[in-house]
This record gives sequence, structure tokens and C-alpha cells, in this order.
Amino acid sequence: MLVTITYTGPNASDLGYLLHKNPGKVQPFELNVGVATVFYPEVTAERCTAALLLEVDAIDLVRNKHIRMGTRDSLDHYINDRPYVSSSLMSVALGKVFSTAMSGRCNERPELAASPLELVIQLSSVPVMGAPGFATSLFEPLGWNVNEVPIPYDSKFPTWGDSSYVKITLTGTMLLNDALRQIYLLLPVMEDAKHYWVSDAEVGKLMRAGAGWLETHPQRAMIIQRYLAHQRNMTEKVAFHDEEDGSDTGDAAQLVPARKALRSLRLEAVLTALHELGTRRVVDMGCGEGALLQKLFSDPTFSSIVGTDVSPHMLNRAEERLRLRELSDRQRERVSLLQSSATYLDDRLRDYDAVVLMEVVEHVEPERLAALESSVFGYAKPKAVVVTTPNAEFNSLYPQLPSGSFRHPDHRFEWSRAEFDQWIVSIASTYGYRAERRSIGDADELLGAPTQMAIFKRA
Repeated sequence: MLVTITYTGPNASDLGYLLHKNPGKVQPFELNVGVATVFYPEVTAERCTAALLLEVDAIDLVRNKHIRMGTRDSLDHYINDRPYVSSSLMSVALGKVFSTAMSGRCNERPELAASPLELVIQLSSVPVMGAPGFATSLFEPLGWNVNEVPIPYDSKFPTWGDSSYVKITLTGTMLLNDALRQIYLLLPVMEDAKHYWVSDAEVGKLMRAGAGWLETHPQRAMIIQRYLAHQRNMTEKVAFHDEEDGSDTGDAAQLVPARKALRSLRLEAVLTALHELGTRRVVDMGCGEGALLQKLFSDPTFSSIVGTDVSPHMLNRAEERLRLRELSDRQRERVSLLQSSATYLDDRLRDYDAVVLMEVVEHVEPERLAALESSVFGYAKPKAVVVTTPNAEFNSLYPQLPSGSFRHPDHRFEWSRAEFDQWIVSIASTYGYRAERRSIGDADELLGAPTQMAIFKRA
């Protein structure tokens, strides 16, 4: 995979100062994603081209524990396009090799670093998930002239049509550090995928790379969602100061962290309840990608942690999030990931200190809810059960949520506070539990809090 940067102007070889890479040398860099090499195929007084070549070993990709290359039970872990395309692997190489250039620092040529340059940047074999012209829609609002050329599946068989890979040429007058930050951020956005687990640190990377241009981009919401892998708990942490909010100081808008997301508040509330219960052995039913499991594992209070989900894909994601393959056998003994369902009678889940159903019950068909109640409260019989679920009354305060609709397309129902209270009383009386009700999130005076929680203790 190859990226070239061409600068046309007086003393063009000064591009080497801006990139902090000597035009007279071929310079390799060992990265955890492969070997990156910087070289200059063209150096004249008027024109200079720097090239970044990233070579990836397909076998090393499989062995690298930090790189996601498909699921454990699929061949795409071994057979993929990563060695040949400019994807998030190239984005990592850009960030490592040109980190100083991306910051805009250059002691030798500070006036050049602060000046827009006539640049031509070529990106080879970029995987693009979007309609034709999608790459143009991303770069054109930033001031680039974009030439986006689809790559055919096979030039010998034109009837096969074009692949999802394109060659992109960007031409424009731009600060070099802005150009590098835009490419760094938009490469994974175009593919709508990343080769590594997206953690909270990605929010900071997004804000640093997007400062000064993402704030006003017409597709900023989509860019944020794709860069953060559509993880709502992270996208909610990114917000903008707009002129209407009264906090504008006359400077350009800046990316800032938003107030704590509701999902974070739920995690904190569940952990608080588990500590109050004295829980040491806990089951997270419907664990999904492992957000709660990660919190539980980082807390030595919990000696035995089980995550269950019906989806093998979600269990794979949870395993990656916990980085279980990197742990010692002793560390792994604390965590088990099991394919199971909250409606199954599963002997492996019996007699734990606590079972957590965090945003799970609303995904169950109403006619199957009795099976969940029987399997969890009647068969598994934990000492305690912690349940969180949306408060349907609060939905009217979400301006983009149509009236009568649910917060998630997979929700089968959402309870009002009265309906949740009725369910709590029924469970407690039927299965011999005492129950306590709590609220999570900022409460409205009339409609209550966005999330409601019940803590059941076996009598």
C-alpha cells in the first residue's frame, strides 16, 4: 500500500524538513502492523515527492494479538486484502511515521510549516464502503480537487465491473499537517472498519485529528460514527461548541468532550449495586461486546465473571475487548464467555452471587418473557438480580425519536415506570425476591429518568 505526497514550489526539497525525513535516504520503520518505508522518488528544486510504502506480512497479521482480522471461526482471519490496500493499517503508519509533521512543528522551516502548500496526494487501492463519489464527498468540502478512479475487478474481464477499491488523487493548496490529519482520520472512515479494537482513546485521537476542519464538515456526524465504529457510548462523548450555546468565544469551534453518556451512567449504577450486594461471582447475561465485563474484570473484587450471549460474533468482540488472548492462564481463569440465552435453562449459570440483565429484557419478545423469568429467577436462582431497562415515558424528550417508536430497532417493547413497577412486584412475589427500584440519568420532573433499574435480592 502506497501514499505519495508531492509539493510544488520554491525549494521544494524542504518538504523533507516538514516531514522530518531526509530526502537523501531510504528510511524503514518497524511497526506492529508491518514495515513502513519512506523514500523520495522525485527531488528537484521545483518539485518534491515523498512516498510512504507499508509492507504487511499476512502471517504476522494472524499472529499479532493486537490486530483484528475477522472472527475466530471464519477464514477472513487468514485470507483478506490487508496487505494490498490503504486501510486503517496505513492510517496507523501515517500517525507513527509522520507524527511530528501532523502536529505542524518544524523548527528548521517554521514559516513553511505555517503556510499553505501546493500539494498533490495520491492514495492507492483505498477500500471505500459507499456509493460512487463517496470519497469525493469527504474531501471536496475540505478544499481538495478530487479524482476518484474505481479499480476494476479484473481489467481482462470488463464485464465484471468495478470493485469497491479506488485510486484517489487529491490536489489543492493546504497546510501539510492539515492534509496529513485529514487522510489519517478519513482512511478508516472510507472503509467503515478498523483493524483494532476501538477504545475510549479513539475519542481523543478523533478530536486531535479533526480539530480545525471536522467541526464544520457537512458529514461530520457520519465521520464521527464511522471512525468510532458506530459505538454510541463513544460518539456521545464528542460534541461541538456552537454559537447558539452561549459558550462561543469568537474563536473557531472546538471539539470538546460531552457530558457523561447515559451508557456510562448505567455501568456505574450496576457496579455500585453489585458492590452494595457484596457480589464476587457474577453473570452478565446478554453481555454483547463486553462493556460491563471490561469494568468487572478491572475490579479485583469480582473473583469469577461469566459473560453470555446468543451471538458468537458478540462473544468474539467481547474476547477482543478483554484481550483474553494476551492474558496468562491464571488471569483468564477469572473470566468465562459462554454462548447461551437468558431464556435457556443453563446449568452452568446456577447459584451465582448475582446475574445482571443490563438493557436485555426489552430485546425479548413479550411472549418469551415468561421463559426468561423462569430461567433466571426460577432455575438459575442467583442471590441477586440487577435489571436495567429504558423508561418509555422519557422517549418523548428525544427530539429525533418519532412518537411511539423505540430507542433501538431490536427492542420488542419498552416499559413505562408503572409497567416496570408491576413487573417488579410480580417477579418478587412469584420467585421469592425482595426488590428495590432506582433511576439512572438526569430525571425529568414529570417523565422520570431515561433508564430504570431494579435490584432483586433472594429472600
